Amino acid sequence: MSKKKTILSGITPSGKLHIGNYFGAIRQHIAIQDKGDAFYFIANYHSLTSVNKGEEVRQNTWDIALDYLALGLDPDKCTFFAQSDVPQVTELAWILGTLTPVSLMEKGVSYKDKVAQGMNPNIGLFTYPILQAADILIYHSDVVPVGQDQKQNIEICRDLAGKFNHTYNGEYLKLPEEHIVESVAVVPGIDGRKMSKSYDNTINIFAEGKALKKRVMSIETDSTALEDPKDPSTDNVFALIKLFTDKEKQDEISEKYRAGGYGYGHAKKELLGMIENYFGEARERRRELVKDMDYVRDILREGGEKARERAESVMEPIREVTGIVRHF
Repeated sequence: MSKKKTILSGITPSGKLHIGNYFGAIRQHIAIQDKGDAFYFIANYHSLTSVNKGEEVRQNTWDIALDYLALGLDPDKCTFFAQSDVPQVTELAWILGTLTPVSLMEKGVSYKDKVAQGMNPNIGLFTYPILQAADILIYHSDVVPVGQDQKQNIEICRDLAGKFNHTYNGEYLKLPEEHIVESVAVVPGIDGRKMSKSYDNTINIFAEGKALKKRVMSIETDSTALEDPKDPSTDNVFALIKLFTDKEKQDEISEKYRAGGYGYGHAKKELLGMIENYFGEARERRRELVKDMDYVRDILREGGEKARERAESVMEPIREVTGIVRHF
C-alpha cells in the first residue's frame, strides 16, 4: 500500500473569518482532510506582521479553532494545531534565512502589493515567504493547497529546499507539490472588490442577527430602478448568491433580475436567508463548542504534540549537517 501523502495548509488569525475565506480555502481544507495525512495549523506567528495586540492574537487564535471545528474539521481525520506549538518551525526558518538572497525576497509579489497599498512593511512581512517555507518543509509536506496568489511563495519554498539540499549535499528537505485551489470565484466584498479584512468589506461567517443583516444590506449596487430589468452578471449581490445556490436556483433568480420589478433589496433579502441557512448548523455547533473550551484545548494540544514529533524528526539531521549542537 502506498504511503499517504502529507497535506499541509495554514490560516492566519488576523481577524474574523469571512465567507471569502470559506469558499476560497476552508471548504476545500475540510473536503480533503481525509484524502491524505493532513496537517492544518493556525499561523499565529504570521499574524504578528499585522496584529500587535497580544490579547487580540490570542482571541483570534481561539476563534479560528472554534470556527474550523464548527465548520466540519474533524480532529480524528487530520492534525490540527497552532503554529507556535512547534518551535522547530522558527528554528528552520532562521536556517533557511541564512541561505536566502535578499533579492529573492524583494521579488515577492505579496510584499510589493502591500507596499503599493501604502503599508509600512516590517521585516516579518518582508521575510514572510521564508517562515511559510519552514511551515511547509518541517513536516516533509507533499501537497500544499493554495490559491493562485500564493503560487510564487510555493516556488520560493521549493527553491529554498533545493538550495539547502544542494548546499549540504543531501536530500534533507522534501520539495512539495503545489495544489492550486480553483475557488468557485473571486468572492466579492460588500464594495465589489475582492473580499478582504484589509478592505473592511467582509461578511463574517458567524455574524448573525442585526450585524449580519446590516452587512448584507450594505452591499453596493448600481442605481437601476426597481421596475427596470437588471443584469445579474454585473451585480455584487448575485455574485454572492451564486456561491450558495445550485444552477437551477441561479437561473430562477437571474430571470427575476432580467424581468424587472425585482429590486436589489429583494436580492439582498434572499442572500441573507441563504447565508443564515447555509451556516445555521455550524453556528449551533460553535455555540456548543464555546461551552467546552477544554475540549478545544485538548485538540490543539494533541495536534501540537503530533506536529512537534514530525518536525523534530526533520530537524535532527538538519542540525547535524549544519553543525548546530544542542548541549542538553
